Amino acid sequence: MKIVLAEKVSPAVARMFQEEPGWTVVTADQIQGDLPAQVADADALVVRSAVQADAALIAAGKKLRVIGRAGVGVDNIDLDAATKHGIVVMNTPGANAVAVAEHTFGLMFSLARHLTRADVTTRAGKWEKKTLQGAELRGKTLGIIGLGRIGMEVVRRARAFEMKVIAHDPFVNPAAVRDLGITLASLDELYAAADYISLHLGITPQTQSMINEAALRKMKKGVRLVNCARGELIDEAALAAALKSGQMGGAALDVFTVEPPKDSPLLSCENLVATPHIAGSTNEAQEAVGIQIAQQVKEYLKKGVIQNAVNVPSVTDEEYAEMKPYLVLAEKVGAFLGQISHGDGNLQSILLRYTGRIAEWKTTLIRNAAVKGVLNCLLQENANLVNAAQVAEERGIRVEEAREPGGAAGMISVRLVTSKSQREAAGAVLHGDSLRLVEVDGIDIEAPLARTLIYLRNRDVPGVIGQVGTITGRHGVNIASFSLGRRTPEAGSEAMAVVQVDGDVPNAALEELRMVPAVTEVHVVRL
Repeated sequence: MKIVLAEKVSPAVARMFQEEPGWTVVTADQIQGDLPAQVADADALVVRSAVQADAALIAAGKKLRVIGRAGVGVDNIDLDAATKHGIVVMNTPGANAVAVAEHTFGLMFSLARHLTRADVTTRAGKWEKKTLQGAELRGKTLGIIGLGRIGMEVVRRARAFEMKVIAHDPFVNPAAVRDLGITLASLDELYAAADYISLHLGITPQTQSMINEAALRKMKKGVRLVNCARGELIDEAALAAALKSGQMGGAALDVFTVEPPKDSPLLSCENLVATPHIAGSTNEAQEAVGIQIAQQVKEYLKKGVIQNAVNVPSVTDEEYAEMKPYLVLAEKVGAFLGQISHGDGNLQSILLRYTGRIAEWKTTLIRNAAVKGVLNCLLQENANLVNAAQVAEERGIRVEEAREPGGAAGMISVRLVTSKSQREAAGAVLHGDSLRLVEVDGIDIEAPLARTLIYLRNRDVPGVIGQVGTITGRHGVNIASFSLGRRTPEAGSEAMAVVQVDGDVPNAALEELRMVPAVTEVHVVRL
């Protein structure tokens, strides 16, 4: 494995990768301005915020499997390009939560006690004790928007300062925060009641510029605003107007819409405290995010465990261990169907159905595994667990999922609809970790999903099994297992065989099998 650390990180990060036998680590000091060349044969790229992992750099990484962001924001990474190339993008949410929460309170202190102006005037030889009279945080109402890890750390510190905390987060269970003394409220209720408002949420179409002229009018006169989250949450022109009019008592910002904020109207406001996006920049936090991203990247490269990914669903070690056999099962069922559907016309849709306990899981990775199995047979696309759904969408292939929860057993079925046919197969994990094909087009069968298989459809008449054995034997093909199924027991009905063999099957043997009068279809499936 080759790991490229494109920016300065803690020495502990490099050591964590270097302790793996056979792994090569390229540090920022060794890159010498030629990052694309270093990335060309790298398995992993680790960045902070300065390096732009744009489409060109991502395309240069022919072997790249994962990009690790030592921090939270991923604005410097082209997520669409990474997903298209099947590259997992991971960040480290929460690793700097304490640092950001402490900086949030530092900014609140500065607003409450005019610390920046006090420093400037004192250094200038002035002694403005009267004009610098401040206010205590004790007894004030703090409105927190966003109760993620950082928001919760702010809550814990607010309680220590005897502040009343109200919060808005529609994705929090009220029971989960009741013991922390948090009152959940609507945005309008929070705006009306809060003396201080602190933002701790990401950017979505719903949150962009949420602190705008209309929102500012709803806030208590003299309210103070703190933002250590994302600059795009605030309409800077509207906030500047509110600061100058006195509607806002002050604002403290660590983030801006454009960084550095060269032309921001906020910079001319006297009641603004500004810091250069340093809330998460402590020695402890940088060490923590570096170690965390190194652990995540290692887990993915070694085991396939996806944690804190921003372009595919993440799972814990325990979830992945339980899910892994079904990821393999889904891919093999998809590959089986894809190979027996070769020549059936253009693929139009893929339907996955989960029964049993699988139906209650997060199934996106399982879905992508099945789609990967299908596409890599029919389209020769480089599909993987990250980009399979996107590859299907680009091809106009509809992917759907259905669930039938209940019961302990779990089964995955995949249906392919093409311009000429419709085929369906189901698989299960039996006897611990044995992957088995259990149904094809409504015919029950139990066959292994491994190695090389000969798949036959035939009329259910005597002599077919013997002829299959004779032909394979004549061509030196050894049969490992022979699984049979049929639609009805009456003579003349349709039957099916899945024959696992050792080694490959010569084309001459396939042609002979197709010449058997009762045989209607023959395919070789390589798993």
